[in-house]
Amino acid sequence: MGSKHGILFLCVANSARSQMAEGLARQLLGDRARVQSAGSEPSQVNPYAVEVMAELGIDLGAHHSKSVQTVDPATVDTVITLCAEEVCPVFLGRARRLHWPIPDPASRDPNLTRAELLARFRSARDTLRGRIEEFLCDDLASYHQP
Repeated sequence: MGSKHGILFLCVANSARSQMAEGLARQLLGDRARVQSAGSEPSQVNPYAVEVMAELGIDLGAHHSKSVQTVDPATVDTVITLCAEEVCPVFLGRARRLHWPIPDPASRDPNLTRAELLARFRSARDTLRGRIEEFLCDDLASYHQP
């Protein structure tokens, strides 16, 4: 492993959960780790994800959805899948695998209001932040020298 621990957040569309996780991890880790996100069926970054991350001062505006096929396995030490109700993508490589089943905040339900959708995205964001902070304290600490 190189000097930086490589973390890949993985979900299906790489549009919400994995994008938010990438932004949060980059903010929390700075340049101490190489953080990426990808999906098995990339689409586009969800505007609600961009909006709720901006509330924390994290800009996802320049992010774009990426295919897991474009990720070099040599750059990944830990892959964290975020799928809950859908089938998670597979990442080939020797990376350690963690699974955090977080429900997809996006919905095609036309009855959901903007406020309800924002609440769903904030909930996913806050869950991710808690999991990432826990990961940094418990798991990642062993990869860094004092």
